[in-house]
Amino acid sequence: MTDNRNTILAVILSGLVLIAWQYFYNMPQMERQRAQQQTQAELNKSQPPATPGATPQPGSTPSASTPGQPGAAQPVVSRDAAIAANPRIKIETPRVSGSISLKGARIDDLSLEKFRDTVDPKSPAIVLFSPSNTAHPYYAEFGWVAASGSTARLPDRETVWQQEGSGSLTPSNPVTLKYDNGEGLTFRRTIAMDDRYLFTIKDDVTNVGSAPVTLYPFALISRHGTPEVSGYYILHEGLIGYLGEKGLQEHGYKAVAEAPVLGNGGRGFEFNVTNGWLGITDKYWAAALLPDTSARLKARFLAEPGAKVRYQADYLQDPQTIAIGGTGSANARLFAGAKEAGVVGINFPLAGHGGYNKQLGLNHFDLLIDWGWFYFITKPMFLALDYFFHLFGNFGVSILLVTLLIKLLFFPLANKSYESMAKMKSVQPQLAALKEKYPDDRQKQQQEMMEIYRKEKINPIAGCLPIALQIPVFFSLYKVLFVTIEMRHAPFYGWIKDLSAADPTNLFNLFGLLPFDPTHIPVIGYYLALGIWPIIMGITMWIQMKLNPTPPDPTQKMIFDWMPLIFTFMLAGFPAGLVIYWAWNNLLSVVQQSYIMRKNGVKVELFDNLKATFAPKKAAEKT
Repeated sequence: MTDNRNTILAVILSGLVLIAWQYFYNMPQMERQRAQQQTQAELNKSQPPATPGATPQPGSTPSASTPGQPGAAQPVVSRDAAIAANPRIKIETPRVSGSISLKGARIDDLSLEKFRDTVDPKSPAIVLFSPSNTAHPYYAEFGWVAASGSTARLPDRETVWQQEGSGSLTPSNPVTLKYDNGEGLTFRRTIAMDDRYLFTIKDDVTNVGSAPVTLYPFALISRHGTPEVSGYYILHEGLIGYLGEKGLQEHGYKAVAEAPVLGNGGRGFEFNVTNGWLGITDKYWAAALLPDTSARLKARFLAEPGAKVRYQADYLQDPQTIAIGGTGSANARLFAGAKEAGVVGINFPLAGHGGYNKQLGLNHFDLLIDWGWFYFITKPMFLALDYFFHLFGNFGVSILLVTLLIKLLFFPLANKSYESMAKMKSVQPQLAALKEKYPDDRQKQQQEMMEIYRKEKINPIAGCLPIALQIPVFFSLYKVLFVTIEMRHAPFYGWIKDLSAADPTNLFNLFGLLPFDPTHIPVIGYYLALGIWPIIMGITMWIQMKLNPTPPDPTQKMIFDWMPLIFTFMLAGFPAGLVIYWAWNNLLSVVQQSYIMRKNGVKVELFDNLKATFAPKKAAEKT
């Protein structure tokens, strides 16, 4: 029964790992392609007519039925040409460069100077926002919407604003834009920016006309076209927000495209909330609207059809009636940048990362970073890695030190496991004698074996405990490596230039000596990624297995013999930081287990077992 139970447990653990590998790595790629095709087909359907007399929508004018949507289709031009086509105000900060278009007063040109496309520091900076007639339009827009039936002339996407004063937008120099509608309404917009990723927008309207006017403040983030996403279940990319009592709202592009039809004809979700924020997130970057926490919002996640599907996160605030001779004002904020934990904020005891979440009193803005369901493990893991990084300047060293701390933390529990394994090693001669004494009575063997285990106080499944302890640590570290931008392009030593990417070396081209990439071979190429660190990990895992008693059951023995090789290929495509952790953990386990075996008077037969592995079969059996 014990042999069968161990075999079943080993098969289940191996199966779970194989299923997870298939689920997180192979399936997402196919699902991503299928989802994008379905989304495009769904949103290319005809748009229903707008609802008559509906509430004004963000970015619309009395003559425009759709919020922020371009009129006629425009030819796609290069990003440089689109930027040069309109007068602009430069944005110059330590982390962000770009410009604000005076046409429409859109923030539609942003690059993140601190982050590059590749590990090469000379590669282009990450582009976040681009103008509407480029290949990948992405921008933020703010303004006013007139009440239904109003004929007031308001600034829209075609309006050319004038800059009051001169100079670029910098952390020390806000800019002010002005538009006079010629009918008694004067609009002023003051835009300020800090030294990170936060824009602060203040809109003022002065009415010297002949009648009061009712206006709704709005803000929107618009993205044209379905972007390519990573496609992994553990990471959300798409529309996101924390909307008052409704809590965290995460909707992928496909989910928004398949949502119910809204009054304006698009598809999406609507929310009436207070104390919320919303936007669009990528793996490492995001754009989010951060209204005043006391503002009442009619917020939306929207998808609208067209030559390019347009996704939008927007909100409309309560109306303001501006009397003759009066002034109305509205405040807005925009986060547009990298999802750095220290900037966004990390809501965790003793974290020390208040960021915008604490600074602005926001509602769980730290959840812009996808910490996952097991955030209570993931966040401490990140904080520990980040702490050691600031001490030693290398995240790879941080991983080694955190692994050592985890081993110390679980030392008492692991000791009990290894002590039980050592005792199992010591009773191997007694178990072998049982087979000789009862060669044809397997039931009797099992009964006598269980009696020996009871007498020696041995837990036969204790050897699985160290592996079980690694699972939550493994996935929390994987999550941190995968989703936190701090790990992006973080180098270790030697050939590892990015701990969040797989080991770039490959056994099948002799680690670069042969001039071809085996991973490009059709059908089997995906499985031909095997770098140096995965091989090291496999060897350390194999050595650790050789410390353990040989399982008496042949099936169980076969599973454990093949497990290091299976794990080597499985982990080859994982982030290098995770493989380094696993290899280092295996090495520490070998040292710890050897010490405990000696302490319990059990001979460490590592070298004997290794020698027996490579010995001829008959000689090994005699040994």
